[in-house]
Amino acid sequence: MATAELAATYAALILADDGIEITSDKIIALTSAASVELEPIWASLLAKALEGKNVKELLSNVGAGGGAPAVGGAPAVAAGGAAAEAPKEEEKKEEEKEESDEDMGFGLFD
Repeated sequence: MATAELAATYAALILADDGIEITSDKIIALTSAASVELEPIWASLLAKALEGKNVKELLSNVGAGGGAPAVGGAPAVAAGGAAAEAPKEEEKKEEEKEESDEDMGFGLFD
């Protein structure tokens, strides 16, 4: 990663850690204080991307999937009886994969 991009990212993290609103002017001020030349467009883009987001929460959820809904989660809430049938279908698909390996006449560890 380029030094300027890394410096801008660190500047945004510093601002978030101090509870200060992340703006392009503040990112440029921090990178300038660190003797890193950053084009204003990059500071502006980073500030816009982080606008309205809780950066501390984003960092604590790294690797947790970013809050995306689980597959099949919405139908379980919407249709109570139909949700019980969904896992059975998934089990059938998994069994079909295992059977297809046996049909070839060899396995992974044969």
